[in-house]
Amino acid sequence: MKMPIDWYLAVLLLAPVAAIFWALLVRRASAWVNLLAAVAVMIASLLLLPQSGTPQITADGFLYVDRLGAWVVLCIAVVYLLASLHAVDYLRHDPEQKRKPMFYALFAGFALAMLVASLANDLGVYWIGIEMTTLVSTFLVGYERQVESLEAAWKYIIIVSAGLSLALLGTVILYWGGSFVLGPTYTLNWLTLQAIAAKMPASLLRLGFFLALIGYGVKAGLAPMHTWLPDAHSEGPAPVSAMLSGALLNTAMLGIVRILAATDIAGQGTWPHRVLIGLGLLSVFVGAMFIVRQRGIKRLMAYSSVEHMGIIALGFGFGGPLGIAGALYHMLNHSLNKSLMFFGAGNAIHRFRTHQMKSMRNMVRALPRSAWIWLAGAIAITGAPPFGLFRSELAILRAGWHNNTLIVAVLLLVLLIVIFIGFLNHFRAMYAGGPEEPLPDGPAPGWLGVLPMLLALFGLLVLGLWWPPVLQTWFAGIAHSLGATP
Repeated sequence: MKMPIDWYLAVLLLAPVAAIFWALLVRRASAWVNLLAAVAVMIASLLLLPQSGTPQITADGFLYVDRLGAWVVLCIAVVYLLASLHAVDYLRHDPEQKRKPMFYALFAGFALAMLVASLANDLGVYWIGIEMTTLVSTFLVGYERQVESLEAAWKYIIIVSAGLSLALLGTVILYWGGSFVLGPTYTLNWLTLQAIAAKMPASLLRLGFFLALIGYGVKAGLAPMHTWLPDAHSEGPAPVSAMLSGALLNTAMLGIVRILAATDIAGQGTWPHRVLIGLGLLSVFVGAMFIVRQRGIKRLMAYSSVEHMGIIALGFGFGGPLGIAGALYHMLNHSLNKSLMFFGAGNAIHRFRTHQMKSMRNMVRALPRSAWIWLAGAIAITGAPPFGLFRSELAILRAGWHNNTLIVAVLLLVLLIVIFIGFLNHFRAMYAGGPEEPLPDGPAPGWLGVLPMLLALFGLLVLGLWWPPVLQTWFAGIAHSLGATP
């Protein structure tokens, strides 16, 4: 018997709420209750996918479920589950164990804010959801209460809040443009925006899109608005870094893509895509240059996130069914891969008691349980076969070749080669060393510190060797809903 969609949404949203209240009120076993909530969210997100083929508005108009939103929800659920697993092992090294319930309350609240934003029907509610992710995750970035982490938290909230102010202004301008069609009072949701985009003043639609692109682009980590990202990603606990990179950035990209779809439906031409392509290519370039010269292991992962969000932006910028499919596939692959990489970085930092790669050597002896998994993840994150990122990057490159953007596609290919060499050169140095070198004295990860890495690597391998036909149909449906033509 097919259950109503409201049941799946209730589980999706109430499971993190339950974990929050448990951590705040009961406090005992908050790690395991949070993990149980993550499992429930994962199951609900999978069950939600088949029901999102036809867009549905529910919860008195508050929630909007379609294929695109359900896909982003799936990416969030995957990272939430993997990060919740890893957090159990990661936080056993926390010297202040009494603070753990508060961590898990914030962690579940972070997941909840992203889920609400991804399912929000109203543009204003989406903005509120994105802003809530900032407020909650700021405390997670500064959780370790070191000078560097507190500085990163302040930098994060100031820069991102400034960017989101521009996104709010863009939303107000879009509402103003819609008032010329629907009158001074109406509800601006995603379907309404698409319906009236062609009728509102073109200048207001363009200005609203541009401000939303810059504002949400700050949150998505697109260059040159990315300056908060290397600090926040590198100073927060490893499970938080995975959530920031693998889940939050996709949630912010969702708003850009939905408003871009409105400009396409309104027949605004290619300029919105050109702007997005420009930001995407700049992000890949910035990521490549900083990856080559990086010294801190988590900052290396952070600039890799800038690079990969640029690749996703290029996929949506190229457009068409192939570009959109590649971008969507890249979202999930990046969520898996970057989670794996931050988990490995967290294990290495605990073992070597440093963030600096120059002090990390003989990785196989130091981390015998996870070293080879982390190395495989490093190969995968550079876009090498046979992993999932290779297939999604190949699809995006093909979209660039087919859509009269050959020069951009060639530049992207060159930058990907630079990133491949630079990224793996760092790992070559970290894995060098002989048996005569002393082992570091930091704690080694337990099985829960390795299991989520193994699960993520398995997913990357499956998605690299097999692009399920059902996903091709799914992505084609999303491309059609976004106004893409074959």
